[in-house]
Amino acid sequence: MSPCTHSRPFDVVLLGATGFTGALTAEYLAAHFPSRARLALAGRNQAKLEAVPDRLVRINQQLDDVALLHADSCDPQSLARVAESARVVITTVGPYLEYGEPLVAACAAAGTDYVDLTGEPEFVDRMYIEHHATAKRNGARIVHACGFDSIPHDLGALFTVQQLPNDVPVTVRGVVRTNATISGGTLHSGLGQLSRPRAMLQAAAGRRRLEPRPRGRQVRTRTGRPRRDRTLDTWLIPLPTIDPDVVRRSALARPDYGPDFTYSHYAGVRHAVTAAGALAGFTAVLAAVQIPPVRRAIGRGIPQGEGPSAERRDRTWFTVDMIGEGGGQRVHTQVSGADPGYTETAKMLAESALCLAFDDNPPTAGQVTTATAMGVNLLRRLSTAGISFAVIASQTVTHAGR
Repeated sequence: MSPCTHSRPFDVVLLGATGFTGALTAEYLAAHFPSRARLALAGRNQAKLEAVPDRLVRINQQLDDVALLHADSCDPQSLARVAESARVVITTVGPYLEYGEPLVAACAAAGTDYVDLTGEPEFVDRMYIEHHATAKRNGARIVHACGFDSIPHDLGALFTVQQLPNDVPVTVRGVVRTNATISGGTLHSGLGQLSRPRAMLQAAAGRRRLEPRPRGRQVRTRTGRPRRDRTLDTWLIPLPTIDPDVVRRSALARPDYGPDFTYSHYAGVRHAVTAAGALAGFTAVLAAVQIPPVRRAIGRGIPQGEGPSAERRDRTWFTVDMIGEGGGQRVHTQVSGADPGYTETAKMLAESALCLAFDDNPPTAGQVTTATAMGVNLLRRLSTAGISFAVIASQTVTHAGR
């Protein structure tokens, strides 16, 4: 963070508090915001925004005078005013490919830290191409994917690496399981990204041309094949999400991941027939979303701004199992929590902003990952908040296992 931001009117500004996930994030902030710290809410619809503080005051009476700021993605001057007033800006307003860039640009220019919950690879890559250099020059930390995409995987990989010997080649595979449902915002973001495979590949290639590579170290992701994992007793399905890219970028930035680091990423299911059905279903959806009328019809299934009920979220869980090997050691770790897409995502997003605003983090700037910008500070915060990072098993091995 640029030193000049300490004198700004607000420690944290939340954009999107009138939406589904934004409302959950606002409520979490209200329950955990430090006393005497300064919170503001920003949005386009003043009438909807004015209804939010009443809910927050019932959680935290100190927020009876929370500030309300005008912010509109179509009005760059309003976003510049928000960025210049804050130490950290949170945004839950997506799809980010459609709405996100003006706020990233404003925060990069103002030297303001920024967090979001995007899982859109094209957006993240384009923001690196367009705004990383400005953010780095001005001391801003632009941290994307601060929700279920991709904190459990990013910090889970960091936690796993910490259990293995230093300065040895390391392989890690992550396996995610959940019974969660999807929200309108997540659905529409996913549909938009899946409909743009060529643009996504072009953005990734453009970023690779600019991104520095470490000297004397190798970092890679590996796309595996569907198979049975004997350690986890689970069928593995390769998962084409942003998560492995985030883990790889953390490993590129952190020498403590060792001289040769490889990560692979899967969804885990119990039965072979479920794995086959999931692969067939994904292939069908990928083909269908290339047809605009079909894509719009799918999107109408869950409107943006809607999500599962509190009762449904209370029955929801996730686990991310990590199997790491290096230096003759194998470790099985697990990140676990409640409803990942909303309850825990709001927690992760809010704690990321609080960590940037108030913790003594490693010096860094530009577009960075959670493991790079905050690392063990955020891991500690999330553990205290109820997300578990645990070592399940650790053993000596004589050869690499599957």
